[in-house]
Amino acid sequence: MRRNWCESETMQKLPLTALRAFSAVYETGGVRIAARSLEVTHSSISRQIRELESWLGVALFESGRGKSAISLTPQGRALGQAASAGLAELERAVGAVRELRAPNSVIVATTASFAARWLLPRLASFVQSQPWIELSIATDQSVRGIAEQGADLAVRMGAGPWPQGSGQPLMNDALFPVATRRYWQSLRERNPLRAIARARLLHDRDPAAAWERWFDVHPARGVDLRVGPRFTSSDLVLQAAAQGLGVALARARFAAGDLVAGTLMRPFGAERVEIPQAYWLVTEGESASRPAVAKVIEWLITASTGSAATTVP
Repeated sequence: MRRNWCESETMQKLPLTALRAFSAVYETGGVRIAARSLEVTHSSISRQIRELESWLGVALFESGRGKSAISLTPQGRALGQAASAGLAELERAVGAVRELRAPNSVIVATTASFAARWLLPRLASFVQSQPWIELSIATDQSVRGIAEQGADLAVRMGAGPWPQGSGQPLMNDALFPVATRRYWQSLRERNPLRAIARARLLHDRDPAAAWERWFDVHPARGVDLRVGPRFTSSDLVLQAAAQGLGVALARARFAAGDLVAGTLMRPFGAERVEIPQAYWLVTEGESASRPAVAKVIEWLITASTGSAATTVP
């Protein structure tokens, strides 16, 4: 039965701006940080919350709260949770309406490194084989729900857990050191174990690609893992290595192009450390049943088996 909005006095007078301000305070844990997130003044947030409390006739914050932290009343916690959930759902709905994507449109969410190093180089072959599908890529370092990213499916690095969604293993990977030939020769040491102890190590902040994993299998004396620049993505650490800044511990699937081109070389030859089930295919809800999405999933699985890490030079 459709709701009669004219008969709902509460809905007519609902202070949506004040509720948005209160939701921001509830989410961020403070008035000042909420004001920054909404790009309004601190006094504006405080005023809207006072007006909301007056309209409700109940206190939302415990009396005597300090400036450094907020303390919500039970009513404040209940309202904050409901307001945040409702606004998030409204944001998703508005985003879906604004995007107006066609049935043949598919968005894959993943990290910037996976998109740049593995997915994008294969995109032309997909477009050629499935020209009717409009495939887009959304990148985000943080792991959020697929729907929250406005995507239909995701490729995740690591085995989760992920917000919502269900995953299946997509492919394995392997780790090995890489460097430019010029940089490695500048170390003037033929023995790789002694050379790497003299090298500048480039660190990937991803724990799955940390140097500790390599040296646990291939120990070397005189290596200080506290030393060396850190990079926030596997793509950046490989770019740094290609610039001759040091030695990176590379993901085999990401370094393949540089190795084939001769930009980077493997000073330890065929030695590697395996990463089983390194990448996962994650779907959410009923999106996987759409014909276009199902075709993309099929292609990703086929592409992953056709580019196994064992084929990397």
